Order: sequence, then structure tokens, then C-alpha cells
Amino acid sequence: MIRRKLTLLVLAFALLACHQGTAKPTSNSLLVIAPYRYAGTWVFDDSSRGLSKEPFVAGIPELIDKLVADIPNAAKGFRLTFSAKVFPGYDDKLTWKRKDASGNWYYSETFKAEGWLCPALFKYFKVAPKTIYVKAEAK
Repeated sequence: MIRRKLTLLVLAFALLACHQGTAKPTSNSLLVIAPYRYAGTWVFDDSSRGLSKEPFVAGIPELIDKLVADIPNAAKGFRLTFSAKVFPGYDDKLTWKRKDASGNWYYSETFKAEGWLCPALFKYFKVAPKTIYVKAEAK
């Protein structure tokens, strides 16, 4: 009996060690990435989540273009703070509309347009938030 419990304990620790390097959704309320233009679209890197040149697609690049219109040199990089919870000074609110394939569609009331967020969203949130608040600033 003791041997079996010890074996299970060792197995549990081995499984935990295998998962230490994987990215899990964060419990942080405010999140920050630094998008930049690459190969004709907006991308971002987040090594802590295993993302490199992760592209924004399907309407999101156009939303970002509008969001950063007044930020000088935004194409070289800007700070994008985002959260599922409202925070002071946010620039736009994205509202969840529907699931599609492996991603989710969101609507910007500010820009009257939709954009699709890919499964990388789940590296930041356990489930697709009903709202995502965003703020764009110069670095």
C-alpha cells in the first residue's frame, strides 16, 4: 500500500514537471502585449506563452490600424493592454459575438466592425471572455 502511494506520488510529480514549460492562462487582470507590423500584418511575440510572430487576422488588423491611427511609429511596436474586466482609460470594448472554427468573433462598437481572434486567445483566458477591453499606447 505504501509502495503504491509512493509510486503514484512520483508519477504525479513527473506529470507536473512535464507541464511546467507549457503556457497556462493567467490569473492577471490586466495583460500586455506589444504588437508590431511584420509581413504586411500585425503580429506579436510572447515567449512566456510560446508565441512568436503570432499574426492577427480576419478583421483584427483593420481594427488595430484604426486603434493606433494617432500613435507615432506604431508599426514598429506599441503597447496593447487588455482585460476581460473594465479598467480606467480603455480605448475600445470588444464584445463576443460567436464561436467559429477554433476561434471567436468579436465586435467593436467604436469602429463598427468585427474581427476574429484565433486560439492564441486561450493562452490568456480559460474561456473566451464576453468582453475584452483594450488600450493602445506608444511604447
